[in-house]
Amino acid sequence: MNEQPNPSFVEGIKARSRQLRGTIAEGLADPLTGAISDDDTQLVKFHGVYQQDDRDLRNERREQRLEPAWQFMVRARVPGGICTAAQWLAFDAIACTHANGTLRLTTRQAFQLHGVLKRDLKPAIAAINGALLDTLAACGDVNRNAMCSVLPLVRSVHADAIDLTRRLSAHLLPRTGAYHEIWLDGAKLVDTREDEEPIYGQVYLPRKFKIAVAVPPDNDVDAWSQDLAFIAVAAHGRIVGYDVLAGGGMGMSHGDPATWPRVADTLGHIPADAAIAVAEAVVTTQRDHGDRSNRKHARLKYTIEDMGLDAFRAEVERRARITFAPAREPTIRDNADPLGWRTDDSGVHHYGLYVPSGRIVDTGAWRALSGLRTIAARGLAEFRLTANQNLMLADVPAERRDELAVLLDTYGLAAPVSKLRQLALACVGLPTCGLAMAESERYAPEFLTRVESLVAKHALGDAAIGIRLTGCPNGCARPYLAEIALVGKAPGRYNLYVGGTPDGRRLTVPLRDNLTEPQILETLDALFARYAAERHAGEAFGAYVRRVGIVPAITDGREFAAEVVRLTSG
Repeated sequence: MNEQPNPSFVEGIKARSRQLRGTIAEGLADPLTGAISDDDTQLVKFHGVYQQDDRDLRNERREQRLEPAWQFMVRARVPGGICTAAQWLAFDAIACTHANGTLRLTTRQAFQLHGVLKRDLKPAIAAINGALLDTLAACGDVNRNAMCSVLPLVRSVHADAIDLTRRLSAHLLPRTGAYHEIWLDGAKLVDTREDEEPIYGQVYLPRKFKIAVAVPPDNDVDAWSQDLAFIAVAAHGRIVGYDVLAGGGMGMSHGDPATWPRVADTLGHIPADAAIAVAEAVVTTQRDHGDRSNRKHARLKYTIEDMGLDAFRAEVERRARITFAPAREPTIRDNADPLGWRTDDSGVHHYGLYVPSGRIVDTGAWRALSGLRTIAARGLAEFRLTANQNLMLADVPAERRDELAVLLDTYGLAAPVSKLRQLALACVGLPTCGLAMAESERYAPEFLTRVESLVAKHALGDAAIGIRLTGCPNGCARPYLAEIALVGKAPGRYNLYVGGTPDGRRLTVPLRDNLTEPQILETLDALFARYAAERHAGEAFGAYVRRVGIVPAITDGREFAAEVVRLTSG
């Protein structure tokens, strides 16, 4: 490992943590506060837990001289998003017993529970473990939930892809016994030096790490946004190899030109049986070469920028004992989810269910919590969480397809929605995310309604324009690949980006800075007018704004950052 001066404060916390133990157990037992210590708030992320507070109540509680309304978000690790009906019912019960009564499907194919109080953390995590899932490594400076395309229509290809996803998840899981000790009352090690981390070492990775397996022509996992992605190459119904991508990442910071989003580079092609070795080699290269002094510069994307792609590729080849072949570059169609009814090559039925912002809740005619509980209780489908916050009800028996269709209609889950809404993503944002600068999930429905009005005004039909909203620039909803993106700058103000492409292979481009809603809608109104008049047949909105020069044709993150500087300094 390269020795680096002045490691960040988080590096010190990890080094002193005794393999992620810290004083978490003591903090959970403290009845005098709803919070845990500052150091432990960093460590519990590795256990799938974020400390938050209800920001809607901050001022009121401050005036009353009360501590913030502390609560926790708990994120489960669900490799490939595959969830049985029994596991769905378990999470439903946990949400209603220990959280705020809703489930949220994340952009990493996982569950999030919100509003969990400190006293409920151990019971909630124990219940998740009882459902044969866990929260270990759902957050933190490790490989997080491994993702996989949800519906390759060749059944054997999907089986190969999900098998790799599960093996990647297991191979890169932290080995520390801290998780079982703290949350499941497991036996404590007398000497934690026995608690070895053969892949991560004692201070884990410099920052979070994300992996996905994509099966063309679908790119529903947004492979180019990942630290590491395997794009399947299939022949005769089986996966025979993978194109390997590395160095994607969506996070940046407002006002810091040394940070930028980035799409992944292609390392090359490998045979299928080399995937685990390559994954470990990429992770350990990042472990040893990533920046441990500046966390804003600690993702793999910056490591590749600093090392150079050729040097990085050579180091991965050395560690994995392989040589990358030229990439096969299979055709990619788009990064959307397959919604509605689908039938795979074996005649099995699947239903892609649109879920607004991934929130499973009963509200008005939309009764997703009750409806999906009924579907799970009747054993009508396997549940696959998608990377676009939707749900695939998979493996529906032919003789029960009509039964499922009736339930979807009864609970208001089959009502038609525009393609604009189907493609939209939004992060959680306010009131619980501590990083949010503006609204996102709560604002998305009304914003999309206003954009739909503009689409109708310009006779664009059922426009398939990908829109993503985030409350801050960290990129949880992958906004920098969207055709239109709003990134929160301050309450009621957003930076506007346009120009991503439906296949998810190009960065969007900064267009306007620090806009209010009327300014955003005025800008989109003018753009849609031109798009309606000047587009080519079948031309996507993101491709159009690049072709006619509304935004420059940037190709990498540094150009993105330079364009941000130009806009903000002008």
